[in-house]
Order: sequence, then C-alpha cells, then structure tokens
Amino acid sequence: MAPPVLESNMKRNVAPSKFYGLHSFGEPGFPLSLTGAFRDNIRQFLRECAEPEDYDLDGMPIWCTFLVYENRGTVLPLYTVEENVKHSDRPFCDYCRCAGWSHHFVSKRKYHFIIPGHDEWNKPLNEGAFDLQTHLLHGLIHCNGFGHLICINGIEGGSKYICGREIMDLWDRICSTLHARQITVEDSSRKHTMDLRLLYGVAYGHCWFGKWGYRFCRGSFGVKEHDYERATDILSSVELDQLIDDFSITNGCSHIEQIIHHYRDMSETNLVTIRDLLRFMLEHKPTVPTARYSTRISWSAKKLAFPTPIKRCSLKLSTRLALRKSPLGKDYPTKCRKFSNVAANLDSRWPVRRLEHVAEVIVEALKEKRAVNNGGSSGMTRQEARDAARLHIGDTGLIDHVLKVMNNVVVGNYIVRRAVNRSTKVLEYTIQDSKSSKEAYLSKVPELIQTHAIGVGRSVFDDMAYLYTNVFLGYPESSDSMKLAVQMILYSKHFVKEWPFRDEDDDSLRFICRLTMSSIDLNSNSSCDFPPREYIVVPLYATIGDLKVAIQNAMRETYCVMEKLLVTDILDMEGLQDEEVLFGIIESGRELWVRGFGLDLENDLRYEGGTEKWTVRCKCGARDDDGERMVACDICETWQHTRCSGIEDTEAVPRLFVCDACCSSLAPVQTQCSFTYNYDSYQGPLMLPHIPEVDMGLLYCK
Repeated sequence: MAPPVLESNMKRNVAPSKFYGLHSFGEPGFPLSLTGAFRDNIRQFLRECAEPEDYDLDGMPIWCTFLVYENRGTVLPLYTVEENVKHSDRPFCDYCRCAGWSHHFVSKRKYHFIIPGHDEWNKPLNEGAFDLQTHLLHGLIHCNGFGHLICINGIEGGSKYICGREIMDLWDRICSTLHARQITVEDSSRKHTMDLRLLYGVAYGHCWFGKWGYRFCRGSFGVKEHDYERATDILSSVELDQLIDDFSITNGCSHIEQIIHHYRDMSETNLVTIRDLLRFMLEHKPTVPTARYSTRISWSAKKLAFPTPIKRCSLKLSTRLALRKSPLGKDYPTKCRKFSNVAANLDSRWPVRRLEHVAEVIVEALKEKRAVNNGGSSGMTRQEARDAARLHIGDTGLIDHVLKVMNNVVVGNYIVRRAVNRSTKVLEYTIQDSKSSKEAYLSKVPELIQTHAIGVGRSVFDDMAYLYTNVFLGYPESSDSMKLAVQMILYSKHFVKEWPFRDEDDDSLRFICRLTMSSIDLNSNSSCDFPPREYIVVPLYATIGDLKVAIQNAMRETYCVMEKLLVTDILDMEGLQDEEVLFGIIESGRELWVRGFGLDLENDLRYEGGTEKWTVRCKCGARDDDGERMVACDICETWQHTRCSGIEDTEAVPRLFVCDACCSSLAPVQTQCSFTYNYDSYQGPLMLPHIPEVDMGLLYCK
C-alpha cells in the first residue's frame, strides 16, 4: 500500500519521479552541487529536486520534494512555497523586524520551506499555513539569502517519530546547500517545562541551536551580547559545594544535595561546577539498572537491607559502578584507602615505614591545628603542613612526596582529605575521625533509600526540573546576581547563524558587491548600516562590463527599490575599460564597492520594517523593536516596553499613556525613579532590566 502522501499525489495524477533520504538529503554533492548565490541556487533546486503541485496557496506556486524516513520507509513531503511580496498581503517581514533587520531592503521573493505535521501529509497546504505552529518544520529565506527558522517540532511538539535533532539537521543541510547567508531563530524551545536556552546556556555557553552554529543575535530589554556572555559565565561557574551551602537554610537543601551526590557518584569525572553537573545530566542516557543494587549505598546496604543478592534493584538507582563487596569495616563511602597500602604501591626510594612516619607527623600537626582552632578553620595549606613536618623531619623531598598522595587516605583512626577552601580558594588538608564518618553515613542510609525511592535518580529530567525550578528560579534572596543572570539569559531569545562567503575552486570568479552609501538616499532618522551586499558569480574570462551587468541584474532581481538600478562604476577600477578581462586584474573573493543610480526611493516596499516611522527609547536601553510588548506615549509618540513602564503583561494598555519624560515636563515629579541601566559605561556588578515596585513617574489615564 502506498504511503498516504503518495496516494494523495496519485489521485491528482502526479507521479513523483524522485525520492531522497531524509538523513542524507543536503549532504555535500547530494542531491546536487550548487555554487551560486541563494537567489540562483533556489531556482535550480526547484527545477531539479522538486515537483510542482497542481494547486497554489493564495496565488503562490508550490513545489514538493519527497523525503524518505529510512528507518520506517515512510515518505514525507517537503513543500517549498514562493511568495512574491508585490502580491502578498504581508510584504514586510515581522521576523526581520524582531531580529534587528528592520533596515534591510525588502526582497522581492520569500521562500517558505514546510514539512507539515504527520496528520497533514496527505492533505494539500491551505490558507493559513504560514501561521501554523504545528509544522514539523517551517523556515523562511528571502531571495537575498537572509532568513528565519520559524518553528520546528520534534517528539514533544507532536512528531510521532522524527525527533527535533533530525529535523534541525535537515534544515541546516538545506541552508548550507542553498548557500543561505544568515538565518535567525527565536528560541522558545522547552523540555519538561524548562527553557532550553537557560539549561544549555549554563551547560554549554550557548542555546540548544548552538550545536548547529547559532550564536547570540540580540536580546530583549536592551540585553547585549557581552551581557549574555557574562550572565552565562556567572551561572556556569557556581561550584556545587557552594550551591549546597547557599541552600543550607532552605527547605529543599536536602533534596538538592542528594541530587548532586547521586550524579557525582554516577560520573567518572569530577563534577565541580553546576555546568559540569548539567552537562552530565543532559548527556546521560538513562538505562535500566544492571547492577545488583545501588552503588551509592553499596558498602552498607548489604547489611542493612539486602541479606541476599538481588537480581534487579526496584529503586532504579545509580547504574554505573559495580557493587563493592568489601566488608563494612574495611571500606568507606568516599573511596578512602589505608595510607600503608598506598605507600606500599608507590614507586619510591624511601621505605614504607618512613613514608608512614611522615604521614603520622602530618596527622599530628592537623590534630593540633584543629584543637587550637576549636570551632574555626582546622585546615592547613600545603606550605603550612610542609613547615610543620619539617620541625620533625629534615628531608623536604620526602615530605613533598608524602603530601602529594595525602588525599582520602586513612592514617590510624583519621581520614586525611585535600580540598579547596571555598572562602580562601586555597588547597587545604583536613582530618576527620574515620569512626564518626562511618556512623554519620550509616545514619543517612535509610533517608537516602527513601529519597531515591521517591524520585532521585529515577528520571534525569525530573531531577533537572527540580534543579531548574529551585536553583535557577528560586535562588536564595541573598544572591541577587544569580537571579539577575538567570533573567538576562531568559531575555536573550534571538540567535543567528552566518555562513561565510565561499570562493569555490572552479572556473568562476566570485565577488561580494555593495553599493556605496552615496547611491542610497538614507533618511536622517534611519539607523541603516545595510548597503546591499550581494554575492556575484561571473565566468573566469568575464570583462569589467560583464561584471557591471551581473551586479546590476542581481540587485534588480533581489530588491524592490532597485528595479531600475544602473551600475556606472566599480570603485578602484574607474580608469579601466569595460572590455578589459577581469582575470589577472582583480582577485576572486574580493569585496567590491559599486556606484550607481536609479533607486526608487519613493517605493513603499523599501525597508523590511515597513513604512511606518517609530522611535523606541526605553529605560532598559532598547532602541529598536525587539518583539516584546510596547506602548507609545500619546504626547511624544516614543515607544517603550510595557513591562519597563510598570504595566504587567496581564494588564491591558491604558487608553491614554504619558511617558516619564513628558510627565515631568507637564507636572512636578512626585516620586524619584530608582531605575538605572547603562551597559556601555557600567563596570560594576552585573545589572539587568529591573522593574521597580514604586511609582515610575508615569501617568495613566483611563
């Protein structure tokens, strides 16, 4: 029986002649090699790799490429829709406006790439397809190569078996094959109620899309790239031991500590910071336990709860380490070893008894330090321990040799540990009674068993969700910088990937061509820094005149305001005749500036931001539309965020709104606004957009 999408085409007498593997489509050279600019590559792609549909979408032509999901033998459609902006009811691009590209010239054509949801594969695209958020994939690329990933939906988004990573791989290969230039995405992806841009920002320093090369583009509420990077550094560098201390006064401390200990036990590497922990949790693949019972409590559980070996643990605890079978009295929960055994295995020129003597001297010095500083710090730095031992031993080489291995070792009735002091950030040696250490751990075993039984370790995502809610969103009041850093990352939603210009090794010349600013009548209020920058490909023996014509045609075909453009000169080549051959005169891959005239400056289809002129001047530092809700002052008509103006997201915008500046000019200020926000000049602690709970000096009139 034919797949539904094929049945639908057969009913319309459409016989697809080509099928492509979903996981290989777009690989280098497959299904075709393209070497031109996007505006040319997309046309060749549609001719050779897509079948035209016998219907249109509101007058827009549609092509279909059939992809085979190899693991299931299922055929799915990849639709390409060409939207001509002159005939579109939405000629301007809201995605460009929110991404900071309002000043881009309007491109003549947009190309939509759509894989519908599973239930829509055997149905034609219908009106409203561009607005649906249920597509497995919807991407848009303007004919100038700039575009936007509008949505992807994996398993949690409604896909039955194609995961988000597979869809994202496909989209990235399509963009690379067609030579897209820049693609933005607004990252609102979530997993188990968690914002992935926060989890991945802390774990990897970039969003989930960063695995495919997407980097910070712009933030909402005035957040800049260096602010985003600083926020991720602050959060990712928090040490787990410090985190436990910070939460020691909260009700959830015990659960957080158990989660940290659980994944530390599972990891083969030392988990020091919260970045280490999140990376391990995100990369951990949950498996059914194969050990006979938990490794977290293996040394004591044998006597406490499991008198006979168990084939499979019903608690689903840690599964990495095998059960330790050593007797209770000869093993310790922190993998401590007797120093005598350590010394016997050292390749040392000193006899074991001398090494043991040095260890005993160091322990005595640590005991004295602990007795003197009763209740205070009892640790000794390496230099302090070395100096104390030298009072009894003259061989400093011997002392250094012993200190090197003095970590988690048992000397007599004491355990010697080596760790960084969180206050001084200096490595210190400490001692602990080995007997009390075992008793304290034994007292916690029933609690650990109960905690694991109710959830810790059973689901990685449940544990991660607990940390997300209680650590990132509920950090203790004493740490404002943590809360502000979290807020800053959540305000960073727009990311972009750029494909660098490639000069292929073939018989063509490639250039990056731009119009000089004198060719464009930019209004004084525009912040335009985007003179058109187009990729031009000409034959190896093309002349200067051929290059001018190629530039002119490319600009005319791409932008609405350039339909009558005439290119007159190429800068630095004015003295050369049009008949002269380019080869040997100019190197392929260079950026060229050209001069011309004939721009249609009165054309309404000029900037992607639209024809309306607005001014954004918000307290948070925003100077352009960032996609967040805004309100305009009814006097000066300046826009600012509703949230920054004290209007909650759930509140309706007042019928009459007067900004703080206009309010001050109309009447004396009644209260002093405490809002300050200046990223460019501020060098102090991390600051974020903050909405004071006091009157902002704004006047509401309903």
